[in-house]
Amino acid sequence: MTTELLVALLSLAGTFIGSLAGILTANKLTNYRIEQLEKKVEKHNQVIERVYDLEEKDAVENETLKSIKRRIDNLEEYHK
Repeated sequence: MTTELLVALLSLAGTFIGSLAGILTANKLTNYRIEQLEKKVEKHNQVIERVYDLEEKDAVENETLKSIKRRIDNLEEYHK
């Protein structure tokens, strides 16, 4: 009876340790992959912000060019 109990307790301990080790390993891998995804998302967000800034600057420059073109057209009309 004591031998059977000892075997049962050792099996329980082995199962517990094995399960715990598997869970910890899977958790480490999951955390690593999440960190990598967060880095990719951060890079993506930086690109989106830069594109937004470029589009905003482009719109301002287009308005400036339109204004310059209107002034040139007005000067040409004045000198006719």
